[in-house]
Amino acid sequence: MRYREVQDADCAIAQALGIVGDWWTLLVIRDIAGGVHQFDMLHEEIGVSRKVLAQRLKSLVADGVVEKRPYNTRPLRHEYHLTESGRGLLPVLVALQDWGTRHVMGDGSLTATGDPGSPETRRVHGLVGATIPALALRSSAGEATDPVAGTPWTVLYCFPGAYAPDSRAYPPGWGDIPGAPGCTLESRTYRDLLPEFTARGATVYGVSTQRPDQLTAFADHENVQFPLLSDAQLDLSVALRLPTFRAAGVDRLKRLTLLIDPARTVQGVLYPVPDPAGSVEDALALIDSAGAA
Repeated sequence: MRYREVQDADCAIAQALGIVGDWWTLLVIRDIAGGVHQFDMLHEEIGVSRKVLAQRLKSLVADGVVEKRPYNTRPLRHEYHLTESGRGLLPVLVALQDWGTRHVMGDGSLTATGDPGSPETRRVHGLVGATIPALALRSSAGEATDPVAGTPWTVLYCFPGAYAPDSRAYPPGWGDIPGAPGCTLESRTYRDLLPEFTARGATVYGVSTQRPDQLTAFADHENVQFPLLSDAQLDLSVALRLPTFRAAGVDRLKRLTLLIDPARTVQGVLYPVPDPAGSVEDALALIDSAGAA
């Protein structure tokens, strides 16, 4: 029996739990958001029985959270993709991950970075070998941009937040959050060393969950000549299960760097990043190391 069929049918929380309020359903949504779209791949990734997976997918399609798209006609096979309703659950997944990291696997403290030996750090370094799904993030130039460029390398550095000079833009206590300060310095360093990345065949993108207009104002003020991408809709964050923290009511990316090849495969990770400016030299070293391998 679903929650909406019982006495608290006017409660939106109960109604939502009637659709997504079990272990396997949220994991199915998590993996579809991460680019796993076919039944057999979902079965392998999640480890759920085929019967349970089929039931969950059928319910999610019926409730308008997931849609089926044919990818083979003989025999007929379907992929599963999130609808707009399903994408509305991305903040829920981010909130659950953040809560689990902070309060279940952590000590409850608010931080914008990670400990070297933590489960979160292991998860992030486990992205090496992962494939970046096709996404379109709005850039500081106002364009829909794939976070993977068509160059030999893409350096994707994620940062909590950087603003044009206006102290009111930063959340209260921003400077007291470990790992939060230093975003402006990091972007300036990438700006100044951009020719060295270009010489190595690398495209540099910065990513945060800020609004595109905020990134545009910052890029214009700092004369940042490469795109800053907005993940305000959390598509990239959820697809890669990137580490986040919440400050002033906004989900923000913790500072990390990914090195990606043209096949959309992650070849290197920098996390945690204790030195924002120094991480730029580390990214160059990562390219040199990957190129020599």
